[in-house]
Amino acid sequence: MANHKSALKRNRQSLDHRARNRSNRSKVKTVVRAVDAAIEQQSVEQAQEALQAAIPAIQKAASKGTLHKRTASRKVSRLTKRVNSLIAGSQPAA
Repeated sequence: MANHKSALKRNRQSLDHRARNRSNRSKVKTVVRAVDAAIEQQSVEQAQEALQAAIPAIQKAASKGTLHKRTASRKVSRLTKRVNSLIAGSQPAA
C-alpha cells in the first residue's frame, strides 16, 4: 500500500483511470459485437448502422488513451472491410 502523499494520490488517480478505461473498453466490445451480429445475420442495413455507431466509439477510446491509435485504426479498418464485403456479396451480379 502507498504511504507517501504523492503515492496515495497516484493510487487514487490510477483507480479512476482504470474505471474509465474499463468502461471505454466495454463500450468498444459492445459495439464491435453489434457489428459482428449484423454481419452474421447477413443484414446489410443493420451492419452499416452498427458500423456507423462503432467507429466513433472506437475513435473516442483511442483519443482517451484506452486504445492505441493504431489499434483503433486497425479495428475500424477490419470492421469496415467486413461490412463492405457483406455489401458486395449481397448485391446482384450484373
